[in-house]
Amino acid sequence: MSEKRSLATPISIAVAVICAAWAIYATQHKPVASVGGPPGAAERRGAPASVTLVQVRAERVSQKLEALGNARANESVDISTKISNIVTAVTFRDGERVKRGQVLVQLDNAQARADVAAAQAAVTESESLYNRSSELLHTQALSKSSFDQLEATLKANRARLSAADARLEDTVIRAPFSGRVGLRRVSVGTLISPGDVITTLDDTSVIKLDFSVPENFLASLREGLSIRATAPAFPGRSFAGSVSSIDSRVDMTTRSVMVRALLANDDGALKPGMFLNVSLANDEREALVIPEEALSPEAERQYVYVVADGKVSRREVRIGGRQPGRVEIVAGLSAGERVVVEGTQKVRDGAIVTAIERTVDTLPDDAGGKSHEASAGGGSPASIAQ
Repeated sequence: MSEKRSLATPISIAVAVICAAWAIYATQHKPVASVGGPPGAAERRGAPASVTLVQVRAERVSQKLEALGNARANESVDISTKISNIVTAVTFRDGERVKRGQVLVQLDNAQARADVAAAQAAVTESESLYNRSSELLHTQALSKSSFDQLEATLKANRARLSAADARLEDTVIRAPFSGRVGLRRVSVGTLISPGDVITTLDDTSVIKLDFSVPENFLASLREGLSIRATAPAFPGRSFAGSVSSIDSRVDMTTRSVMVRALLANDDGALKPGMFLNVSLANDEREALVIPEEALSPEAERQYVYVVADGKVSRREVRIGGRQPGRVEIVAGLSAGERVVVEGTQKVRDGAIVTAIERTVDTLPDDAGGKSHEASAGGGSPASIAQ
């Protein structure tokens, strides 16, 4: 009996070892299809992914610049005087339109007229002596040196007369150009001196609009570009103009350049000093455009998934300007190709997919975009939407 028990013990141990080994083997070699779900899950995981596609198309795009500018008069001056004198007459009304050469203010001219009269008398006397001595010179009754002295005296007296005439003219203040005067700041009897402002004069038939642009947009700026400006004072109205000049220097602090545009202002609605919003579209061109969501960035590179005959191909692209919801493709795609816009996380290069086409509506031209802001020349900020 004892012999049977001693024999059963090694057999039981051997059976236990064999069972444990089989359990380990079965666990390590369990079929993959049975992991992670019920039967049939593997087949479902191998089915083609469903994605949404959009067609690459060519559109007319432009670089849109938006800036803040200050309005200036085409010509502007503070009317003043060159001499100290008393105002005897003011011949303009506040806000009146005046023509070039029109008299605005008359100063006391009594002393100036007396100086002109004295200078004129001296010239008359010198001319008489000069004419008589000229006859005597021909008969050799007068020496050449005496004649030359009389001639010099005549020229000096004529110069004194011209100076007196100039001083008399300084007592009359005229408009240097046609325009509209501002408020008058003097009255009859006021003693004015050089530098004292009598009134202002502005030619507002054309308005100069100055605004700043970041230096990285210099290459796309040129004279003659059309602009449109709006003013908070005139909601719903826009003013058309064009770029007339670009400053020769870039501000070293703001890294921006001043640009000047000219706006027609026939009705005088715009006033110097007004704040205007500027919109300028340039660099118009045909470009390939896709929805921005189709991009798959990786480090500094951009990729898209192109689908042809139900198969996905991962492709690197180079992008250009951006607008809300869409991006310009500079290289890597051709018009008519289809790219994945929904489901990019479910596909890989070479995968088979089932596709749903999507139509992309054209975005409005005046949609706002990402902008870069800078300021120059008095703090006028500019924003660029590219």
